[in-house]
Amino acid sequence: MFLTKLQQEEKEAFLELAYLMAAIDGNLSVFENPVISKYQKEMDLEDYQIKGLAIEDILKVFKEERSKHIVLTEILRLVYSDGIVHENEQESINLIKEHFGFDADKYATFKDWIVGIKELANYPEHE
Repeated sequence: MFLTKLQQEEKEAFLELAYLMAAIDGNLSVFENPVISKYQKEMDLEDYQIKGLAIEDILKVFKEERSKHIVLTEILRLVYSDGIVHENEQESINLIKEHFGFDADKYATFKDWIVGIKELANYPEHE
């Protein structure tokens, strides 16, 4: 949704982070894989090759508050795409949250918004 607002270095770092988060539970789910592909297309990085950077190195790239908000929003969207938040995913989200300096209230706001969007997307249409 907002990934085009990131700088080129941030886009690549975000893709590294998204891939790391999607694979952290041992496999890319059928829900996560299309989200990763969508991210690549949105950022015009379809040919980008994942380097396998460490999460600490990835997070250092994001310095602006706006970029941090975008990253947290999109990572939560990815994590909640399959409806299951694994323990490793939650630990990584906590690391991101702490590194970016987000308090519990700000994080809860982002999480609630993403969950609401997911519910809205799955809401049946009236006939």
